[in-house]
Amino acid sequence: MVLEVAGAANNLGNLSLFMREEAYLKQQGLFMGEESLACSQLSPSKTEEMADVVQYRMERMADELDDLERRGLFSGEEIAEIVRRRRDFEYRLKRRSPLKQDFIAYIEYEKQLDALRSLRKRAIIGKLADKGIFEKNKKKKSKIWKRSLSDIAGVLRILDIYRMVTMRYRGDLDLWFKYLEFCRDKRHGRMKQVLAQAIRYHPKVPGLWIYAAAWEFDQNLNVAAARALMQNGLRTCPDSEDLWLEYLRMELTYLNKLIARKVALGDVTLLQHSNNDSDQWKEENKDLLIPFIEEQASDVHEGALEKREELFLQQGALVLQTIYHGAIEAIPLSITLRQKFVEIFDAANITLCDKLKVEVLEHLKKDFLHNEDYWDWFAQLQIGYISDLNNSESSKLLTKLDRAIQVYEEALNILPTAKMFSLYAKFLLNMVTSDGENSISAVNNMFVDDQDAISSILKLYERAESSGCLNEDLACQYVTFYLQSGRLNEAKNLAKKLCTGKLAEATNLWILRSSIEIKCLTNKSLSISKEDLNSIFNLLKDVLNRLPISKTENLWLMVLKFFSNYKEYFQKLLMILETALGKAGSSYSGTSVASAVLNLIFQREGIQQTRGMYKRLLSLPHPSVKLFRHCIELESNLGFVGDKFAITCARNLYNSALDMYPEIMELWREYYLMEKKAGTTESANAVYWRAKKISKDTMLLVGTDL
Repeated sequence: MVLEVAGAANNLGNLSLFMREEAYLKQQGLFMGEESLACSQLSPSKTEEMADVVQYRMERMADELDDLERRGLFSGEEIAEIVRRRRDFEYRLKRRSPLKQDFIAYIEYEKQLDALRSLRKRAIIGKLADKGIFEKNKKKKSKIWKRSLSDIAGVLRILDIYRMVTMRYRGDLDLWFKYLEFCRDKRHGRMKQVLAQAIRYHPKVPGLWIYAAAWEFDQNLNVAAARALMQNGLRTCPDSEDLWLEYLRMELTYLNKLIARKVALGDVTLLQHSNNDSDQWKEENKDLLIPFIEEQASDVHEGALEKREELFLQQGALVLQTIYHGAIEAIPLSITLRQKFVEIFDAANITLCDKLKVEVLEHLKKDFLHNEDYWDWFAQLQIGYISDLNNSESSKLLTKLDRAIQVYEEALNILPTAKMFSLYAKFLLNMVTSDGENSISAVNNMFVDDQDAISSILKLYERAESSGCLNEDLACQYVTFYLQSGRLNEAKNLAKKLCTGKLAEATNLWILRSSIEIKCLTNKSLSISKEDLNSIFNLLKDVLNRLPISKTENLWLMVLKFFSNYKEYFQKLLMILETALGKAGSSYSGTSVASAVLNLIFQREGIQQTRGMYKRLLSLPHPSVKLFRHCIELESNLGFVGDKFAITCARNLYNSALDMYPEIMELWREYYLMEKKAGTTESANAVYWRAKKISKDTMLLVGTDL
């Protein structure tokens, strides 16, 4: 019956084979655009060959489909639909240039089909079991439900499609990993072959070597093969930090399993020194101990195995040390690699690793003595997992904090830089700020006096200033800390002192100082005196004239908002702004400031004053497209609510912008749409033909809905 259905899908009349296949492909919509033209140019022999291949593959599915129908998993109509869908996919894969999406869609369809088959099979078996025909747990089941072709054909077909797509798109790593994941999920024997192919085509991808070694280690339980893969991967990718770290973790895991075996045999000398640690280790690794205890009763070669394990354990430290030395020889300048080595050794909880950890720390200090990140990391390492300590362990906590502070002090003696001061200050700030994500902040509520911590932070900033290490970022932190402490006047005086010294060009510091000055004025009284206004205006005028507008946009926005209620000073600021915009080298510098000015004038004085202002701004050199669009938006919004003169102004703005930027087709499109909505058909067509003269490529105007 299946063969009849498959043949019926191919019968489209008494046409020749060539015409029949071509008609079928067009009917199914498998070839579109240029590919349809390419198919029509194929010779009849090529088309016959493609059809023969598809028909051959369809006929090979007959036994599987018969089995599905015989078992009652799919009805005749469903089988016919499966044949139709598979034929569609097969033709897509056999065309001249199959797309990657075609292969992926075919795979997804087959996965869903196989999942449906499995679900229906379980449902039928469950029903039969309920009726007492046979028990689900019995080894002897009815003949009809023994493993048959339909149980494996779907997986084999998916594997075959994966093979074809990975051969065509060999450079797609995502496809290779999907192929590998499918093989692993199905526990198929092709896994090793696929891994070899993937590594052959992508030997420089560390992730593939790690994946292959993990599969050998975890699934195949073949430590020798996993170690060989890791070593080959390191020869190919010696500069991969992930490979070195995963190799170390793998060897530590293997060593841990051997230790678990020895613990099961009663030898705990390789664990940490206290009995409590041994008991804790047994509890944490009981999943490893259970299989080894079971094996102990049945292993007749226990003595020989113990000797082998003893030999390996004696060489364990040498193996780990060899990995570490190989890693630092291959990547000598990576501080993160060595830091991760320390973290791995620290988490291992094995005596052998403690000695290696000390060695790594010594090398770190020797090689990265003048690296601020090393000192910061080393100080954080002294604290460890501080959140695990409770109130009864306050002495341990304070000891850890003292050690961390000693590390920072030593770092400042060796490396007195702005970055080192900043890292130290950040550490101290974490002690007095409430941050739930930071374990150091737990100190705030337990053991450390806030006033002492604040005093230490201020002394640190003073040391940075006296040693000449106070850069812009550190200075802003210094002033901000005074603000957070509620000392507004001290922050104001400090900002004034810093801005008149070496940091006179520090934009962020000036912005901070200006915000503090404004805040002081507003807090002083509701009505600000003329003298105070003159004082702060002269201060801001000096900095705004000295620094380029590209660096002071935020300061401009703050100052304009503050002086918007004082017309005299606001007009003076507008004159300063025009001068600053004229000096700007880029057309985009200061656009946000100019837009903010127009918005303020429009809200307070209306559209007439706004038009005068934007004409002044647009007459400056290099007005930006963004500024033109903002002005057009103001006018068009008024025009759409009935102001006809606003439409005329918007039209003039568009013409000015297009005279300056005729190549921006999006601007032409916006102009056309405005004319279409608020103008006439003639004016809209005029814009369209002007755009056509500028750009001969009509595809650029597709979005105008002409």
